[in-house]
Amino acid sequence: MLKGLDPLLSPELLSTLRAMGHGDEIAIVDGNYPGVEHARRLIRLDGHHLIPVLNAVLSVLPIDDFVPEAIFRSTVKAERDKLDPVHEEMIACCAHHEPHRQVVPLIGPDFYGRVRAAHAVIQTSEPRLYANIILRKGVIYPKEAGAQAEVDPFVY
Repeated sequence: MLKGLDPLLSPELLSTLRAMGHGDEIAIVDGNYPGVEHARRLIRLDGHHLIPVLNAVLSVLPIDDFVPEAIFRSTVKAERDKLDPVHEEMIACCAHHEPHRQVVPLIGPDFYGRVRAAHAVIQTSEPRLYANIILRKGVIYPKEAGAQAEVDPFVY
């Protein structure tokens, strides 16, 4: 356990998130998703539902603001605009962390292709169908040179 970090952020997950570069994507998928088949790197978080995992990841992962779309969700079959309750929860969680970003629906083949290309896949035990989301990593901007806050001598 570490101070200030959600305990769902396992050592393997933290290492993966830290190793990702700007523009890399990570998918968080439900328990029915073919994670072993689609993942380049698979991180299992068995026993956990998608929304708490999404919340934990978004607590540390910057979302890309260099592109117009950086958060993607799966759809209910080919119904692009249909929202199941889990989609509404995903959108609310993303809005809490990234209020200026939209969650873009991607229909099956487009979503699957993007997951296959992702840096990693986090497989949850979420039982609800179509509970899958992709996050594109952004950057942490340096502090402005003229804005000097109180300096902590132990922060580098």
